[in-house]
Amino acid sequence: MRACRLALALSHLLLLSIPGEVAGADPRPNVIIFLADDLGWSDVGFHGEEVIETPALDRLAREGVELHRFYATPICSPTRAALMTGRDPMRLGVAYGVIMPWMNNGVHPDEHFMSQSFQEAGYQTAIIGKWHLGHSQQTYHPNARGFDHFFGHLHTEVGYFPPFANQGGHDLQHNGKAIDGEGYETFLLANEASRWIRERDKERPFFLYIPFIAPHTPLDAPEDLLAKYADMADDREDARSPQTDQSRQLRRWMLQPSARPVYAAVVDAMDQAVGRVLDTLDQEGIARDTIVLFFSDNGGAAYASGGADNAPLRGGKGDTFEGGIRVVAVLRYPAKIEAGTRFDSILSAMDVFPTVTAAAGVPRGNTFDLDGRNLWNAIREGRDVERDDYLFFASETPISGVFNVTAFNDEWKLVQRIKQGLLSAEVTNFLFRTTEDPYEYENLASKHPEIVAQMADAIHRWRQRHPIAGTRHQLVPPPGWRAPKDWASYPRPLDDLQEEPAPGMPPTFALRPLDWQHGEVGRLLYDCEPWEWLGGGFCR
Repeated sequence: MRACRLALALSHLLLLSIPGEVAGADPRPNVIIFLADDLGWSDVGFHGEEVIETPALDRLAREGVELHRFYATPICSPTRAALMTGRDPMRLGVAYGVIMPWMNNGVHPDEHFMSQSFQEAGYQTAIIGKWHLGHSQQTYHPNARGFDHFFGHLHTEVGYFPPFANQGGHDLQHNGKAIDGEGYETFLLANEASRWIRERDKERPFFLYIPFIAPHTPLDAPEDLLAKYADMADDREDARSPQTDQSRQLRRWMLQPSARPVYAAVVDAMDQAVGRVLDTLDQEGIARDTIVLFFSDNGGAAYASGGADNAPLRGGKGDTFEGGIRVVAVLRYPAKIEAGTRFDSILSAMDVFPTVTAAAGVPRGNTFDLDGRNLWNAIREGRDVERDDYLFFASETPISGVFNVTAFNDEWKLVQRIKQGLLSAEVTNFLFRTTEDPYEYENLASKHPEIVAQMADAIHRWRQRHPIAGTRHQLVPPPGWRAPKDWASYPRPLDDLQEEPAPGMPPTFALRPLDWQHGEVGRLLYDCEPWEWLGGGFCR
């Protein structure tokens, strides 16, 4: 009996000595989501890039599953909204343009974020990086959306070195308090993420979201990395997108240097940052039981100042050709997923919320219906999932009044470029048979007008979901608008706000009739699913 008790005691001590294994610890997996900003399809080693070094991302692909047909929206705020809510950015009101510093928009506080589901399930939650989902009031702030810990920026384009400012206002904070940061921004985020992981409560799992600003413009990198790629040639193929290719041609005519070498340095640094976090997981002994997802918020910025390469995919950021929406994506979960595999079915940023919560065994707390699908079992089993219904994306960036939209499934893809003038609208249709022409060379629109008409009608009905006051593209602020000196002080505190969302100007009894009168141009009623009634979009 004494020998038995001694053996049990030794076994207990052995368990306690294993890194990451704590008696009584929650057995559910940790979750880390890395989000790149404007990474090109061809700019990683596992897609054939031979010059830009991406050993950490290549490691994730080697040790996990490549999500080969992962789709994001063409621009960043909509992707972040889709990721956090599992819902279509069109109905959220953030489909067409990003949330600019001078905007009051955000994602409706009634929408339930993925971080809130993990927080409510007892997870430690943190965001370390770029938010870009609303900043004008505390209801839009990360700390009000399920994140215990926020270290980073409310905006984009804050620069890679201090003072980390947008429109002249300082934008680096910790849970609502302005802080000073030193060094290179990408490494700053990696160091903070690693510190947070090491100092976590080891008896509870964690949910960590790391949205980099890299490799978004304006590009910059440490001197050693700039020197490393200084002689890199810009040998990219044409993007086959007019605005992108014209910008490159203008750059050559103006004898301006290519952005490609600096872009390569920024990507290399981001990969090093990912590697630091992966090393921390190894050192803590928790890599096997941590879900790691990496993807880009849209296709690479392949225009002149962006430097990215999406070839052989067509187009880039802002486009709804494949180069703008099909992105680099890998998922690693050693305890459950076979290493070195590839998942070829369509999935999107909207699918992440239901898929990752299913993988972690975390109940979803959403009340609105999700637009994303739970693909966890299919990914784990390596099983194909058909997509007969359409997936939709849109962008009005970078030119106001020029919309790039698409609808697609496993077989067909329709891309529409819509140019709106003050007295006109011009629509150009591109129809591709995806299975036979994945790189979008042959436009079949004239050969299959009936398919174009059917898919165009579906796009038309989908666009009617957009709230009338949702985001549109705005390159510049309202005349005379001024930025704060520090963005941490900008969100209006909850105590200064009404308890309920503002009802707007119309009386309540008139909202439904007025919504119907607005017809196809947008919704007054939130989360309205329009249907055709008396020639207009009446809410169901």
